[in-house]
Amino acid sequence: MPRNDFLREALTTAGLTVSQLAEKCDVDAKTVERWVSRGRLPHPRSRVRVASVLGKDVDVLWPEAVRRAVKLGADRELVGVYARRSELPRTLFRELIEGARSRLLFGGYTSYFVWLEVPNAAETIGAKAQAGADVRFLLGDPASPVTTSRDRIEATPLNLATRIAMTRAEISKSATPLAVRLSDRHVGMSVWVFDNDAIVATHIGGALGQDSVTLHFRRRETGGPFSRYLEHFDALWADAAAE
Repeated sequence: MPRNDFLREALTTAGLTVSQLAEKCDVDAKTVERWVSRGRLPHPRSRVRVASVLGKDVDVLWPEAVRRAVKLGADRELVGVYARRSELPRTLFRELIEGARSRLLFGGYTSYFVWLEVPNAAETIGAKAQAGADVRFLLGDPASPVTTSRDRIEATPLNLATRIAMTRAEISKSATPLAVRLSDRHVGMSVWVFDNDAIVATHIGGALGQDSVTLHFRRRETGGPFSRYLEHFDALWADAAAE
């Protein structure tokens, strides 16, 4: 197969070697070398990770793959599907938060994991708000019967109210005040939006959030799935109670 000159050029532009890209993507350097020199097509998850690291769209790095699997419908906004949120690329949330410029919308019931997975998250998010980005946290209402009911289902010592409290404590560390509202209407589905990327997680039975089926969308059209989930967040925000 012909070499991938698009990927080679992106590596050069980013100032990265094959080995450095391999380390950032948690794969073997020989694997990356085959992607470049032999034109091997990575797994979709790896394509998304490489594109994020290099600051390029997947379809720019692998246009032939796009041509072979052209999506003309709404599914062309779908970047990836994961059986569990815990299977997302390890640094995806950090990269999306750090890369966002205009909006960072946190529609998780607790968004507790953000503080565990993203170093200095409060400082970074606060700086985005200070720079003019739309930063909003839609958290679960810890006093709601819905929260109490869900706690009985999950039956975990670190309950929802505690996780919500921990998120609020982290938010308070931001030097710039961050908008927070409370609702119980999104207990079964979380939506996080960073500029034109949206992560959507839906609960499965009594499982914890990390076990939710998770979708990654990227805006490519008006009125597509990304726009619908953005509308969903805004509608919940409008009805939520200010903290």
